[in-house]
Amino acid sequence: MKKLINRSSFLALFFALAVAGQSWSQQTMTVMEVDTRPYQEVIDEVYEKIKDMPGGKNADYIPELALVDSTIFGIALITVDGDIYTAGDLDDRVSIQSISKVFTLAQVIEEQGARSIMDKIGVDATGLKFNSIIAIELKQGKEINPLVNPGAIAATSLIAGNNYEEKWKNITTTYNKFAGTELFVNEPVYKSEAATNQRNQAIAYLLDAYGRMYYDPAEATDIYTKQCAINVNTKELAAMASTLANGGINPLTKEKVVSPETVAFTLSVMATAGLYDNSGQWLYATGLPGKSGVGGGIIAVDPGKYGIAVIGPKLDEAGNSVKAQYAIYEIVKALDGNPYEITPVK
Repeated sequence: MKKLINRSSFLALFFALAVAGQSWSQQTMTVMEVDTRPYQEVIDEVYEKIKDMPGGKNADYIPELALVDSTIFGIALITVDGDIYTAGDLDDRVSIQSISKVFTLAQVIEEQGARSIMDKIGVDATGLKFNSIIAIELKQGKEINPLVNPGAIAATSLIAGNNYEEKWKNITTTYNKFAGTELFVNEPVYKSEAATNQRNQAIAYLLDAYGRMYYDPAEATDIYTKQCAINVNTKELAAMASTLANGGINPLTKEKVVSPETVAFTLSVMATAGLYDNSGQWLYATGLPGKSGVGGGIIAVDPGKYGIAVIGPKLDEAGNSVKAQYAIYEIVKALDGNPYEITPVK
């Protein structure tokens, strides 16, 4: 860790605008001037700084998400050595939503190899909304990216299994290994989402028309919907992120979940497409692979060091948690986590 100075005032303003949706003159981001403290002290300070931060609102296009307690705010960081540092609301659970895409992607790569994602889905950012149908039409289902809805539904269809039950069991087994504990579906969220996912159903059938679905479109969409409704708390999400940081071995259980090669390919997609329309702004600000979900969670991975998870249900216009973005930015700055910020050799 090192001294933090205001050399990145443009970056602070830029990121504050992206997070809070306010004008340049309305908000600037403060940074800690000196930080040589342990992780826990950093997290405690960031928590206190951000816990009452205003801005954003719960997702409401899935009716059940609008009912989630918007005051939930928890931070967890787990190192590759298995050390755990936390602050705030750790027991409250939210649905994992689009963060699930990361772990389905990793599972497909592990089962079928990285080439299968390139050939059957694509890895370039679409440059369009996460649930865009135009993105499919423009390239006839190619280059749709596994971290936006069309590519994520296609990735779910690629999961090993001859039927719905086998595919679902494979997904939950993998997620449980990443988390180091058994995870469960939030049934009210699942039912709410399944009742309002007509757009995702249309996406799946359009992909199928272009030969870019690899299992029954209706069942694949339902499996995808159910995986998004899996409940997680902050520490469980951090365990999943730290397993990626540790090259595919869960640092708490010591169980190998996926290979280091799978992790490398997964993190590269997270870096370029992890935060919806603001993925470029996120990487520009933090330098770390990340993934958000409209349930209010965000994970970030500092490879070889730690995984971070923050939950705060209020979202910005892009669908990313306001508090989680801000908290991770502050933590990464304090811990010198941006790999692109280099101290020159003199």
